[in-house]
Amino acid sequence: MERAEWDRRYETAELVWTASPNRFVVEEIAGMRPGRALDLAAGEGRNAVWLAELGWQVTAVDFSAVGLAKAGKLAESRGVSVDRATADVRDYRPEAAAYDLVLIVYLHLPAAELAGVLSRAATAVAPSGTLLVIGHDVTNMADGVGGPQIPDVLYTPESISAGLDGMEVRRAERVRRPVDTGTGRREAIDTLVRAVRI
Repeated sequence: MERAEWDRRYETAELVWTASPNRFVVEEIAGMRPGRALDLAAGEGRNAVWLAELGWQVTAVDFSAVGLAKAGKLAESRGVSVDRATADVRDYRPEAAAYDLVLIVYLHLPAAELAGVLSRAATAVAPSGTLLVIGHDVTNMADGVGGPQIPDVLYTPESISAGLDGMEVRRAERVRRPVDTGTGRREAIDTLVRAVRI
């Protein structure tokens, strides 16, 4: 979906997604000392705001001004500040080696476009910093629930890890996430990759 479509989607509800952070973000950054964080394709800001609550200095980037406005309201309601940048992550060039944590959470683009985003995200990670990538896995189409139904925009641990030159991959696997549906609880299958700049 493009910018106008996301703007329309974000205009339709108080929050399209939950205000709570992604469960895997919470698990993976547990124990990390707050520093500078970059949330690429931040949407309504649930992860960015949560990080700010923990003391991180966060920049949230998204091409939807509507989504980022909601992120600003969420931050204000929580008594924290999040820097917001309205930009398309397909073109956005973050400062090199500047962030202790870079997040890409459920950003689904054609493989060639995602490769550029991953490369620039990895470049933005400071020495000893972490890049965390989470998204719908390709196996989710047949064995999970929700998410895009277009194989070319779905992840595998191998495809994400392959795009992280100069980083040490510490975790690359499929993870399961419970989802409540109209027919009961099911599991979605995600790819999770955590890499560190050595």
